[in-house]
Amino acid sequence: MSAKSQVLVVDDEADIRELLAMTLARMGLEPHCTASTSEAFALLARNNYDLCLTDMRLPDGDGLAVVDYVTRNHPNVPVAVITAHGSTENAVAALKAGAFDYLAKPVSLNQLRALVHQALKLQAMEKPKKAARVPPNIYARELLGASPVIVQVKEMIERVARSQAPVYISGESGTGKELAAQLIHQRSARRDGPFFPVNCGAIPENLMESEFFGYKKGAFTGANQDKQGFFQAAHGGTLFLDEVAELPLAMQVKLLRVIQEKSVRQVGSNEEIPVDIRVISATHQDLHQLVAAGDFRHDLFYRLAVIELRMPPLREMREDIPLIAADILARLAAPLKVAPPRLTSGAMKALQSYSFPGNVRELENILERALALASGDEISAEDLQLGAHQDAHTITKQDLAGLRASVPLPEYLERIEKEAILEALQKTRYNRTAAAKLLGITFRALRYRMQRLGIKEELDPRS
Repeated sequence: MSAKSQVLVVDDEADIRELLAMTLARMGLEPHCTASTSEAFALLARNNYDLCLTDMRLPDGDGLAVVDYVTRNHPNVPVAVITAHGSTENAVAALKAGAFDYLAKPVSLNQLRALVHQALKLQAMEKPKKAARVPPNIYARELLGASPVIVQVKEMIERVARSQAPVYISGESGTGKELAAQLIHQRSARRDGPFFPVNCGAIPENLMESEFFGYKKGAFTGANQDKQGFFQAAHGGTLFLDEVAELPLAMQVKLLRVIQEKSVRQVGSNEEIPVDIRVISATHQDLHQLVAAGDFRHDLFYRLAVIELRMPPLREMREDIPLIAADILARLAAPLKVAPPRLTSGAMKALQSYSFPGNVRELENILERALALASGDEISAEDLQLGAHQDAHTITKQDLAGLRASVPLPEYLERIEKEAILEALQKTRYNRTAAAKLLGITFRALRYRMQRLGIKEELDPRS
């Protein structure tokens, strides 16, 4: 870190100003301290700061006024707030207003150093970008499309990447929620740290605490050595909690505490271990409805959804289907060392007319099948088999209507359930995790249903 980096500290408590100034100076930084918002604004007008730290309660205003002033007048300067211990509302309000991050009193020097480190890394990233005039959407080729809804997503990713605030990504299965999380990570100051994805629906409930927080040797039978948890594995980077709606209520309480305290306690230990992570969460379910129904804690949702990013379904961006389809075909053809086939006008019209309940993931499955069926260098509408796929749904409904009149209700319901599971498995190339997402159930629930219905667990039960 450069000795010329300047940090503005705004706090009306002299002992806290002194503590922060000493710590910053030992880090090789130049602290400028003040006790009021008016003097802070004057210092901001005279100097070029790399970071601003402000208390929430000040004699002539509050920290939100400082956050607002800095974000409007000095948008490239990260600003972090210092809140009273346990003041969740103030911390979330500051993050929503544009604050980079927050610290709780009494200030942990380890957390302070981690915050400063991330803020100055962000500044170091911004300076060469300005000099090189890099376009804002540098990851546009990875998140394809030019429709208004996807352009809005790209712009949102650029904005939220500059913050440390938790992000909640909503959207149907197959819309690219994990890709959006990866792009936020890649664009952030944490890009050199790990991106650690966790499928919350694939972890047995009795193992969740030890998997998330780690454990000490001897904590339970089979704990033969210390083990790091997900939070420690993601230290310095981003923890992506996919299908966060699948977390049991008891685990939600523990997760909330870790996010608030920024530290974990391993199973079998009394020691708190600081963790420096950003949490991004996602689910295809409607968390707002789950909160209203009491199935997801309101206070955890409040902390996870500081910033909400909605991934649009493919049917809302039909004009982007040609570009996305061409990219998918190029990727599918590359391992085969053949030129990607061209979609005929009829095939393209069929794709743009289809509803895509499985979104981009389903589009990829359809094109992979069509690539295998096509002869020559073109894919026709017949190769896509979209009509047959839609007709199959109609026939199934008619058949089941007749079946309902001839078999007992339990058997009828089992056959519907089995058909739905087999269809999901076929759509996802027998990836059970992806099939569970498509069905809107947990991985554990899918395995239980497959066992109960006699569906084999091999990669392809038809083999």
